[in-house]
Amino acid sequence: MRIVLGCIADDYTGASDLASMLSLAGLRTLQTIGVPHDVARLPETDAVVVSLKSRSIAPAEAVRQSLEAETWLRAQGAGHVLFKICSTFDSTDAGNIGPVLDALRDKAGAGTVLVNPSFPENGRSVYQGHLFVGSMLLQESPLKDHPLNPMRDSDLVRVLSRQSAHSVILVPLAVVEQGPDAVRAALARSGGAGAAIVDSVAARHLDAIAEVALDGPLSTGASGLGASLARALMARGLAQSGGAAAPQGEAGGKAAILAGSCSAATLRQIARAEQEIACLHLDAGRLLAEPEAARDHAVQWGRARLDGGPVLIASSDTPASVRALQEQHGGAAVGHAVEHAFAEIAASLVAAGVRRLIVAGGETSGAVVDRLRLEAFLIGTSIAPGVPVLHSVGGPHNGLRLALKSGNFGGDDFFERALQLT
Repeated sequence: MRIVLGCIADDYTGASDLASMLSLAGLRTLQTIGVPHDVARLPETDAVVVSLKSRSIAPAEAVRQSLEAETWLRAQGAGHVLFKICSTFDSTDAGNIGPVLDALRDKAGAGTVLVNPSFPENGRSVYQGHLFVGSMLLQESPLKDHPLNPMRDSDLVRVLSRQSAHSVILVPLAVVEQGPDAVRAALARSGGAGAAIVDSVAARHLDAIAEVALDGPLSTGASGLGASLARALMARGLAQSGGAAAPQGEAGGKAAILAGSCSAATLRQIARAEQEIACLHLDAGRLLAEPEAARDHAVQWGRARLDGGPVLIASSDTPASVRALQEQHGGAAVGHAVEHAFAEIAASLVAAGVRRLIVAGGETSGAVVDRLRLEAFLIGTSIAPGVPVLHSVGGPHNGLRLALKSGNFGGDDFFERALQLT
């Protein structure tokens, strides 16, 4: 294997989002779960996205895992590595974006690392260093209330400065509009800053940023930057379009939807889907009090209905209800109970014949993928921006089709589309 672009994603749904963007831009792309153990079993590819669950763990462990992934990617030939983060910059003042970025920068011997979480197609933009969701500042939007990594400050220079051991500067939109050379000049005047938050409100700005990022060994951003990096690599003739795609075939087979996200988008998707699909709403309080009984009930309910069509099992609730549970039991305990429940439910339903599995929520998706011991995915049809059909390769569930959705992604009809395409 000899790749041109390596990527380290800090959660599984974000990794799928990025892999989809790279594939659509023309790169043959493989998503792995952690660092692969057997390179010989992997298909030839242009880009590899190593998926980690490092967003919400202890910073030191996130750094260790990310450095291991970087070492493996460089060994496969990656001249540039993208540290893929959430388009809402999900983190806390302790990290993990800053500590991981610092460690990757030091190891790669990079200069000032360009940082941009914009994803214009999904309404994320950066202006004057502030992250916007549509026309709203992140800190004023519903997305500020992530249960594990709430984001209450839209000023990314300020946020990253609190996390990083190095200085952070801003490259404003007026500079980016002048093109790559103007951005290079701004970096040359930076005085050796560790990172630069770069404004962008449109895809053309990301294209300019990618041109400059490829001058060095490292960049940090969301899937929008990944797509621009892929286009730049294609333009430079470092990869050829039209590589091997995921296997095609008729969608079908027993299907299950597991929804652990409490985002407004997922709540709307559940409300629409349950008009047509059998739906069981899990009680998170019961998952804490009687975990085995609650899980067993969900599994029995699902297995009894699989032959009749897709089933939907959801623990999603309103932000107010989630906060009340977290105040009573602690956020970590609530999150662990939900993730563990869905992981076990998924394993039981797959054992009962499910061949199509749709999961909403980043942490939920990570728990399910780990429990099923999935190793890698080929990237298939796009269901929604940033959410492809994934075809499991290798491991105990070769050929399983999945969709791993960040809570905020997709339109109200996402579950219907996912069922049509998986």
